[in-house]
Amino acid sequence: MNTKTIEVISGSILEEQTSLTLVEICQSCHAPAETIIRLIEHGIISPIQGEKSKQWRFHQSALILADKALRLKRDLGINMAGVALALELLDEIDALRKRLDHLNPPDFS
Repeated sequence: MNTKTIEVISGSILEEQTSLTLVEICQSCHAPAETIIRLIEHGIISPIQGEKSKQWRFHQSALILADKALRLKRDLGINMAGVALALELLDEIDALRKRLDHLNPPDFS
């Protein structure tokens, strides 16, 4: 018997100048509003506009961060404070790698 494994990949197409509502982020991340609000409370994402949650608008990068944060929480089972710390450390590693690449460009000869 032959079995095939199919990997389903989902994503969202983001326009350059699009801002997102709380509802749109919730739908894209498959998460309730309470979970996204917890991301905001822990400083993982933040609205760029609006005083109340119904008026909030988020930069498209917030969707990427929210998705990454929720995957860390789900896959590693860490709390939101741990997720915030992990994301901060991942950003720092990325910045250090960029600095290192700038100091030592690859030699393709």
